[in-house]
Amino acid sequence: MDIRQLEALVGIADHGTFSRAADALGTVQSNISTRIARLEAELATELVDRATGKLTESGDVVVGRARRILGELRAIAADVSELRADIRGDVNLGMIGTAGRWIVPLLLDAQRGSFPGVALRISEGTNSALEPRVVNGQLDLAVLAWPAAAPELIESDLFSEDLVLIVERTHPLASQRTVTFEELATLPLLLPLTGTPLRREIDEAAARGGVTLQPIVELDGLRTIASLTFDGYGPAILPATMLSSHLRSTFTSVHIEGIALRRVSLATRRFGFPAAPVRAVQRLLHDVVRTATAPDGVYIPS
Repeated sequence: MDIRQLEALVGIADHGTFSRAADALGTVQSNISTRIARLEAELATELVDRATGKLTESGDVVVGRARRILGELRAIAADVSELRADIRGDVNLGMIGTAGRWIVPLLLDAQRGSFPGVALRISEGTNSALEPRVVNGQLDLAVLAWPAAAPELIESDLFSEDLVLIVERTHPLASQRTVTFEELATLPLLLPLTGTPLRREIDEAAARGGVTLQPIVELDGLRTIASLTFDGYGPAILPATMLSSHLRSTFTSVHIEGIALRRVSLATRRFGFPAAPVRAVQRLLHDVVRTATAPDGVYIPS
């Protein structure tokens, strides 16, 4: 077993075909086929189903460990560069969309000034999309809505934010300073998908108020919910930061009684030692959030 064989298998997992994996690795398809065949012979099992091009169950197991092995190899060079006070390397960062709107510009400015040799690759998504990618090594760390569901992850708080009802200014509730869950129970809402962190917070607060909310539709993605709200499909419970200043002439936010702040955290794998560039970005994220001028409705831990 050698590194090129593991890279070939991960390449197929990431890019879907032998030919695309070859392009990504700067080689030809026949080399990828040979590497996979030798790896399968050594492990005495089929790793890629040739009929579908998809990984077999054994292939999924090997890819999970291969990602960690390749990550450790990259970390060796990065850690040595740290000893020369010249941190270099790639960092793959996941980011929920609501946080990325104000954190990413701060992070980029700080990274360029402190660690210009670090190359950031940022993927936006929901908790359900990002968590598995951190667990399997595709992402090094991720900014997520607390709590993360995967037990393989460990979290540290970044900030908290208000959850509010966002409605059009012509809506009957728009003139109120606050709204109760009893009032919300009569109102069809665009809601996050059942089981997502935000939906759990909303449902728990509604249950404490003795009500069940009525969804117009349930979606896994706050940016999609916000887009539908701003396109007139109905009110929604969203982080306060989703209501941009240019929308305030048409929409307003109403505080909700009895709902907790939404917590946002930085998640990393529970086991293993992150490479120097990952540790650098981890520190930068906490530093830029702690020292930032927070948007309205965002609270930074002291």
